[in-house]
Amino acid sequence: MARAYNFCAGPAALPDDVLIQAQEEMSDWRGVGTSVMEMSHRSKEFVSIANEATQDFRDLLSISDDYEVLFLQGGASAQFSMIPLNLLGDHSSADYVNTGQWSKKAIAEAKRYCDVNVVASSENENFSTVPSFEQWNLSKNAAYLHYTPNETIGGVEFDYIPEVDVPLVADYSSSILSGPLDVSKFGLIYAGAQKNIGPAGLTLVIVRKDLLGKAKDFTPAVFNYDVHAKASSMNNTPPTYSWYLAGLVFKWLKKQGGVSAIAEVNKRKASKLYSFIDESGFYGNPVEPRYRSGMNVPFTLADEALESVFLKKADEARLLNLAGHRSVGGMRASIYNAVPESAVDALIGFMANFEKEHG
Repeated sequence: MARAYNFCAGPAALPDDVLIQAQEEMSDWRGVGTSVMEMSHRSKEFVSIANEATQDFRDLLSISDDYEVLFLQGGASAQFSMIPLNLLGDHSSADYVNTGQWSKKAIAEAKRYCDVNVVASSENENFSTVPSFEQWNLSKNAAYLHYTPNETIGGVEFDYIPEVDVPLVADYSSSILSGPLDVSKFGLIYAGAQKNIGPAGLTLVIVRKDLLGKAKDFTPAVFNYDVHAKASSMNNTPPTYSWYLAGLVFKWLKKQGGVSAIAEVNKRKASKLYSFIDESGFYGNPVEPRYRSGMNVPFTLADEALESVFLKKADEARLLNLAGHRSVGGMRASIYNAVPESAVDALIGFMANFEKEHG
């Protein structure tokens, strides 16, 4: 049976070419006689896999030598603690922007370690927009400013990078590699892999070198960026197979023409889907158009009672994982890099037919 179209928010679709190559190399990587899953992370074979993946990632985002790239475990949620532990230094407070559920989780965790100043929030608008930068209440003594450029659950995305006087920290989990990104504007970028990078179990951190070595004395070694940087992300056994698969995704993305080329495809996919929703009286999107996510498209039905029918019929049509996050309900189509344009076309066709039948 042909593969279904997968709109899952994460773990998300992987490119077919990557899965085929991984299948071919599953039991014997390049004649070594073992799977990557069975290799020592200290072996020359795996070190070569890790180094190549790291360099390809650097190439895709033009990451300068001013930054370390770390391949870590714990998911993006672990970074909610690692960031204050490593970046507070002598400061007692940090600035955070609240634009959705992942922002709220980051804020809640940071409060364990410091005073958190929420400089702006769109919670009163039901997280349907991004607060105007002119209204942000920035601190004078913050260690850093944290924000979430793309909120996976609410489908809200910043259309600008904030310019602040402190290190800028960003959770790019659901939009990393979806288009060009000026890394030099940030002190630290982190991203869970299971959306645009690879399978779950891996988190990438891009951290400016001058921010290393400032961790609190009580920070566990496994949570210390400097420890991981000095050990080339191998202070402990890393998620080797996820690292390998991420490397295959980076190669695939290079073959597509890199982040600039994939950005054009992503723009077409998102434009098609949003245009269909806006032109329909049957479907709706709650996000202010300027701040609509290019990766995560939430939508609702005019009749909420039809949601279960819609999802059942979608599954039957091999259009999978369209249910919205349990915290907000509705529907959501995540259209990451590996989701082909044909998937979006098929979804729009299905939605049009469903509207004819039930509208």
